[in-house]
Amino acid sequence: MGQGLSCAASPEHGLFVAVQTGDLKTVEALLERDPALLHHTTVYDRHSALHVAAANGQIEILSMLLDRSVNPDALNRQKQTPLMLAVMHGNISCVRRLLEAGANILMFDSLNRRTCLHYAAYYGHADCLQAILYAAQSSTVAVSWGFARFVNIRDARGATPLHLAARQRRPECVHILLDNGALVCASTGGYGFPGSTPLHVAARGGSLDCIRELLAWGADRFQRDASGRIPYVVALKRKHGACAALLNPSSAEPLVWPSPLKFIGELNQEAKALLEQALMEANKEREKTILKGTAYSLPSPSSSHSDIGVEDNISEASDTELCCICFEQVCTIEVQDCGHQMCAHCTLALCCHNKPNPTTACLTPPVCPFCRSTIARLVVAKIKSYEDTERGIGDMSSSKLRKSRKSQNLSEGSSSFKGLASMGGSFGKMGGRNSGRIAAENEWVDKP
Repeated sequence: MGQGLSCAASPEHGLFVAVQTGDLKTVEALLERDPALLHHTTVYDRHSALHVAAANGQIEILSMLLDRSVNPDALNRQKQTPLMLAVMHGNISCVRRLLEAGANILMFDSLNRRTCLHYAAYYGHADCLQAILYAAQSSTVAVSWGFARFVNIRDARGATPLHLAARQRRPECVHILLDNGALVCASTGGYGFPGSTPLHVAARGGSLDCIRELLAWGADRFQRDASGRIPYVVALKRKHGACAALLNPSSAEPLVWPSPLKFIGELNQEAKALLEQALMEANKEREKTILKGTAYSLPSPSSSHSDIGVEDNISEASDTELCCICFEQVCTIEVQDCGHQMCAHCTLALCCHNKPNPTTACLTPPVCPFCRSTIARLVVAKIKSYEDTERGIGDMSSSKLRKSRKSQNLSEGSSSFKGLASMGGSFGKMGGRNSGRIAAENEWVDKP
């Protein structure tokens, strides 16, 4: 992006070299001798001293320049601000200092009409991304633009920060953006292939981690780009076998984090993290079933194989391990410390269906529907297959324990989870592909 100083022939060469190398005393001496140097720039790129300090992570010099009332939103030749350069190079201390000085996070460059949020997502600096989003929530941006609109801001080619993070294989940034309201099914204009969603560009980049995050937040595997391609086809064309296996329409549906539900954001952060971890771990178990023994040999999409993953899971597990709430899914989540087990769908429904009491300072933690004890921790349940039993792995006591647990599950708190069972079915529908379509329909439109 033309970050060279390009100042070898300029009289300000000494100042910019001192800023670049972090020589604070020399910088102060030069500015004392000629204060007008603050307003000089490099010859070609038009970098100010503040740009050079931000790009090179020279926080002491940057702070000194800001204390001298240097404009934090100075522009170089490409209309990049010092904040953009600090974010590009991941200099979080400089990013925070510039934000404290009032740097404008809504500035666009002239290269691709991108903001500092695009830069953070593209270059994968999660700490910088978090700092910018926090600044957006606590500044006038939330009032003038709206925070949701800022998170989904588009560049000149219609790409949101989520598109850039997914294409560049930045799963941590993908998660942060989704957690802050990024639209999982937003379509691009001219970025990548027209009409591409974040799932399309993640399939093109071949990032399994990004695909996992997007699917867990309701990305639609059947959404097509402008040429009619689904993400599965994009992954196949790029020869990303594992990605294509997960995106194959014939594979089992992934579990989806219920992000469209309003009260999900009101959960205690610790409880929310537990649920997210449980969901991601359960989806990894699904992936193992899909990829097991295939060496990424992918069948063509076919309706006759649409439930293969689910059927295999159920056939391999004993009847005693089916969820005693919905009686459909295999138990994948275990409640600690009581040890009761449920499927991930019912666990998420249990923990998310009650809206917290706004009058209390501390949110009420969810309780186990079987014994009514507080859910302190959620872990992935160990599923014992029929094959393991045939081989003699384990002993009869563990089998008896599971049978007694099922009997106990049915007897304990039977009235407490009858309503949950019926609610769990509708919960799955709310968290499925429809959620992505709802998000896409409500997507804000850029004005020229």
